[in-house]
Amino acid sequence: MPARLFLFDDPAARNWRPFTLTRPAGELLFGTETLRARAERVWGLPCEGHLGGDALLDFDEPGAPRGVTPEAIGSEGNRVLLCSRFACDTGGGTLDGPTLLAADTGEPVGIWVPDGTALPASVWHGEWPDWPRVELRGTLLGSVWDLMDRNGDRLHADGARCSDDGPPAHVHRIGGGSVSVGEGAVIEPGTVLDTRGGPVVVDANARVQAPCRIAGPAYVGRGSTVLGGFFENVGIGPACKVRGEVEATVFLGFANKAHDGFLGHSVVGRWVNLGAMTTNSDLKNTYGTVRVETDGRSIDTGLVKAGCLLGDHVRTGIGTLIDTGATVGPGASLFGGGMMPKEVPPFSWGGAGGLVDHDIDRFLETAARVMARRGVELNRRTRRLYRRAFADTAPLRSGAGGH
Repeated sequence: MPARLFLFDDPAARNWRPFTLTRPAGELLFGTETLRARAERVWGLPCEGHLGGDALLDFDEPGAPRGVTPEAIGSEGNRVLLCSRFACDTGGGTLDGPTLLAADTGEPVGIWVPDGTALPASVWHGEWPDWPRVELRGTLLGSVWDLMDRNGDRLHADGARCSDDGPPAHVHRIGGGSVSVGEGAVIEPGTVLDTRGGPVVVDANARVQAPCRIAGPAYVGRGSTVLGGFFENVGIGPACKVRGEVEATVFLGFANKAHDGFLGHSVVGRWVNLGAMTTNSDLKNTYGTVRVETDGRSIDTGLVKAGCLLGDHVRTGIGTLIDTGATVGPGASLFGGGMMPKEVPPFSWGGAGGLVDHDIDRFLETAARVMARRGVELNRRTRRLYRRAFADTAPLRSGAGGH
């Protein structure tokens, strides 16, 4: 009997703010694919749903499974429940009896539940059943910053899976690393691909415009356009437009950074638009470790270089400056130039002079307009999801003193 695959956000994944306010952790890009797509490929099973909690039940994105409840999964059929933070390299195949899935480091990362066996509710609280173990190879991500900090290693591994097509004759390659060019991709003359640090993967129908230098490991996603500039250790998701100087940064997809400006050691949500000369800092003058402010808490990342986390549908005006370790919640609109607050609550409106609540109806109107330009509808379920996120995060905006 074939198994049914589900991904679930454990307590740690649910704290991957600002992204898990509007999407399950499994829909975040790591390497050349989302954590969910990786699980599907490795297990050879379509993911039937995300267990991300009540707030994400209305998650509904083209090409991705919806949010589900444990009750909806039921007890019929063999079921694989995999922690969304686990980037698996091997699956478990067909197993006999209830089985705890563990990373090769020993940490639990999922369960195999046979037909007729009820799902153990304790899993949602981070408590694992005492079942026989099977170890899987892969990477268990600890914090949301691992998406950036460990992305280079993952790009190396993913690049090894891709075909080494070599660059077109008119493109200059430095080093002996692999270059993979997908069907329909275009790389213009005047582009330099530096593979000394790792492979470069340009996915199907992507376009790289000159003058441009891309230093591996790097991934340019399906249908994305690189508008020129300098890129190193980047993961660019599908349908993005990027330009300028970008280092050690992940774009989840459908983001627009079409102008000059530096962006480093950051994670950029879907549908983000960065105005001309938007620039972030990823290094303190003291060269000390960077602290991140999120949900009113200050967390030491342990990293000397850490830029910003920009949630879905963040927009910045021209000349916006973003501090080291900044967190900008989904739906925030920043303008007026200058240095923004280090923590911008979700659905905020304003800038260095102060923040107020974004009008949720106007936000949805803008989001629908932006998405329609890319041929994507802001559907009814997603509107409900954003309205709930807006309501749930009201205390964060009140605490920011923006009223």
